[in-house]
Amino acid sequence: RIRALVRKSPPRKDWLDINELILEVVALARSEAQTNHVLLQTQLSSDLPLILGDRIQLQQVILNLIINAIEAMSGVGERPRELLVGSGKDDSQGVGVTVRDSGPGLNLDSLDHLFTAFYTTKPQGMGMGLAISRSIIEAHGGRLWVTPNVPYGAVFRFSLPALQPVS
Repeated sequence: RIRALVRKSPPRKDWLDINELILEVVALARSEAQTNHVLLQTQLSSDLPLILGDRIQLQQVILNLIINAIEAMSGVGERPRELLVGSGKDDSQGVGVTVRDSGPGLNLDSLDHLFTAFYTTKPQGMGMGLAISRSIIEAHGGRLWVTPNVPYGAVFRFSLPALQPVS
């Protein structure tokens, strides 16, 4: 399905529970977090509406954001390494997901380029993860952005449109 995304094939869309996707990805990433001494927690809102999306692609986005956060915190030694993945309703009654870390934060000069293909801040990075993630979210009718976390780290957020009730 990721190859299909690159070929601009339409994603396979099903009705999904975003909390279920988050919990599946957190289970996959938990050992990486433990290996890197990162406390990985979730804060999931109940009663969220379903979203229409491609399960594998959305899991890939969540996993990419979590792994990026774990890697960003690898140099943090003087404070706890904390990663919080949350869900909730967004302003437009869609579904929002946040990945909040306590890493070194963002270089404000790089914000404009962060989601550009081949731009990377990692020595071994390819610069494709965030660009692909943004493409996936936009293909689902959503939006992906980043803000500083106070006092340390970054908060990556994405929102997706929700199932609208039939009147």
